[in-house]
Amino acid sequence: MKQATFTDVRNHAKQYFDLVEAGEPVRVLRNGKPIADIVPIAPDLPSWKRRPAQPLLLDGVSLSRMILDERETDR
Repeated sequence: MKQATFTDVRNHAKQYFDLVEAGEPVRVLRNGKPIADIVPIAPDLPSWKRRPAQPLLLDGVSLSRMILDERETDR
């Protein structure tokens, strides 16, 4: 994580926000003590990508397995 003084961030804001936009967080220091972290915003994901996928189950058997078994018996 890049560190910069408050004054340096104020005087060179574009440079630091370009870093953040590129994905690098910046820690802001005042009198040598951290006062803030400037971090990139996570990209908005569609709702179906926010949750981990769960297999569909019917009667304890995965739906995928049922379809594959059905295909095998149709031959």
